[in-house]
Amino acid sequence: MPASTHPPFQSHITRPFVSTLDAASHANRQDDPNYYAEDPRSLISTSTIHSLITGTGDAVYRSLAPLLESTNHELILVTCFWARSSSLETLNSILRKLSDKAIRRGSEKIQVQLCFSSLSLFQKLFHKQSVTGQTYPPSVWVKKLGLPDPSELGGLELQVKSIFLLPFCVMHPKFMVIDRQTVILPSCNISWEEWFEGCITLAGPIVDKFLRFYKTFWARGKTHGLQGASIGEGMTWQADNVGKSDLGHGSIVNYFSSAAKQSEISDIPTVFLPSPHRRNPRFQPFASTERVVAPPTPLNAFVLTLFAKADKTIRIQTPILTAPPVLSSLLKALERGIDVTILTSERLMVLEQLVTAGTTTSRCIRKLIKRYKKLTLRNSRVSSDEEAVISAPQPGRLRVSYFEPINGPRPRGEEEGEPQQSHLKMTIVDDEVLVLGSGNLDRASWFTSQELGVAFFDRQLVKGVENVVDEATNGRSKLVYDSGDAEG
Repeated sequence: MPASTHPPFQSHITRPFVSTLDAASHANRQDDPNYYAEDPRSLISTSTIHSLITGTGDAVYRSLAPLLESTNHELILVTCFWARSSSLETLNSILRKLSDKAIRRGSEKIQVQLCFSSLSLFQKLFHKQSVTGQTYPPSVWVKKLGLPDPSELGGLELQVKSIFLLPFCVMHPKFMVIDRQTVILPSCNISWEEWFEGCITLAGPIVDKFLRFYKTFWARGKTHGLQGASIGEGMTWQADNVGKSDLGHGSIVNYFSSAAKQSEISDIPTVFLPSPHRRNPRFQPFASTERVVAPPTPLNAFVLTLFAKADKTIRIQTPILTAPPVLSSLLKALERGIDVTILTSERLMVLEQLVTAGTTTSRCIRKLIKRYKKLTLRNSRVSSDEEAVISAPQPGRLRVSYFEPINGPRPRGEEEGEPQQSHLKMTIVDDEVLVLGSGNLDRASWFTSQELGVAFFDRQLVKGVENVVDEATNGRSKLVYDSGDAEG
């Protein structure tokens, strides 16, 4: 076998990250997928960023429609939750247009792979308990999945598959691959929830990492569905102009490239971060957060390394925050003098939080603030000891907010496009490293669910993402605690 080659990129983050995975190689070989266990450096790649989109899931899918409709040979779509919704209606319209395109050109059919994990409680309880999953014949597409009638999709070679393992093994990643050229990485499912979401589109060598993940887990090594006669030919859709468009209700589309101008955010160091599922939830309800050890998956290892190596700031936007290793790591960062800013949702999927974690985000936030106050109090008590003050840094600033829709929450069906909760998963450290993907900072994502994240090392991208997210969430949060305030 020829020796593998890797990008020369190394940093104070990637070196300890790779070392952690090297040390965990034996444990990670038991995972599925596990191809990175023997060669964690193979997760390091590069990418070129094309666009960033925010807004509700429905708004994101509508903004993505032109790009998805540009598919010429193959569309892979992986999501977690599948439900009848306006986003599904948008997808159905896209599928019909792709079918018509293939029929008009009279060449090979367009290959479409639809993969999901969760459809309903009944589906999960009686789902085939195997990682090979189960496929859905055309006869059930309309009634069970809400897809168009097969007679409307004659130009597609369409396959639909789901994988779910009891008790809590949901396959949580969300991504799309167009013609092996472009990756779409959204935070949203195909679902009805009016939540604040984010989506980034990218290309370059990182695409091969997504394809390998898909082939290994979802296709189980069977690549016949990926063989297209002319895949790689032609150009995917490009925006007319570079720039930002505000569509209202937090829906912003920012194109970093266009048909006339290439992206300036190109060939940036990028790390692919899978996190395999586990059927054993490892509940330790009475253990302290310091003693709860998360599985050493690439995503978990990278995030913990990122927090441990932070030099100035940590910014987090997550739907749920209940993972003990995350809370412990954030407190240690604050103790080192790192400023931590958190935007989360106060009442998102509370029942699921109680079932999978035995606690809730609001409880964990209260506990984090309480522990932080003890930390600052302890620091103030030693302030009279000059040597102690010099050796111990001042605790970093802690700022916590909850996402809140403009004009307050609204009942289902009356949202009128206004996002009701935040579902974006975003971590930024030192204005230099950005992590996006499916992983929440909750116990389910860290211990049982399959997740997928991507880390980008580029200050220009970080600044662009922060500007868009800040604009989209402006006026949509309420401050819970700020140690920088006099009353904090």
